[in-house]
Amino acid sequence: MTGNPIQDFLSQIRIPFLGDNLMRKYENEKSPLRAELFSIEQLEAYAATLAATHTLTTEPSTRQLIKRLDENEAILREVRTLLIESGQQNSPIAPAGEWLLDNFYIIEEQIQIGKKHFPKGYSETLPRLAKGALSGLPRVYSIAIEIIAHSDGRIDPENLVAFIKAYQKVSNLNLGELWAIPIMLRLALIENLRRLAGTIARDRINKNLAD
Repeated sequence: MTGNPIQDFLSQIRIPFLGDNLMRKYENEKSPLRAELFSIEQLEAYAATLAATHTLTTEPSTRQLIKRLDENEAILREVRTLLIESGQQNSPIAPAGEWLLDNFYIIEEQIQIGKKHFPKGYSETLPRLAKGALSGLPRVYSIAIEIIAHSDGRIDPENLVAFIKAYQKVSNLNLGELWAIPIMLRLALIENLRRLAGTIARDRINKNLAD
């Protein structure tokens, strides 16, 4: 006991109702992929800058996108369960949580497509970044992350083609990278959903604790 009755009470109910480990897990989740929203002209200029700064490596990497996809799936399922349990207790769910529940079947479908069309070890055949937050991961995955961050996740053929063309004016992507763009966008969007789900979970757990 700490001598503070309110703190003692919260510490007692926190473990059975929420779980300290669960709270800490979601507190450590990364922020969603959001950056300054760019017009197509700004995307093109940024793509050229990005291409000039990308440095590649041939060193082996232990960072695997398929492993991350499995982790993302586990987190998304866990948050879905948390929301379902909250709904069963007649606790109001925020719009973002409702969207996740309503569209979870689509998310599951995209995860399975990702696993099917991105075989294990394939990322090792793609040029990988030598430095930065995504070091060791495929360059084309970084491109997907950047497009999503600067378009608020709204990808369309026009801004995608403009970005890739502008990037290749500075640094050419090989055929394997061009083939991988659709799957990389899928993996990056699922990564972003996982991060958004972490935000939803934190809000949900804090609301449960407040209740």
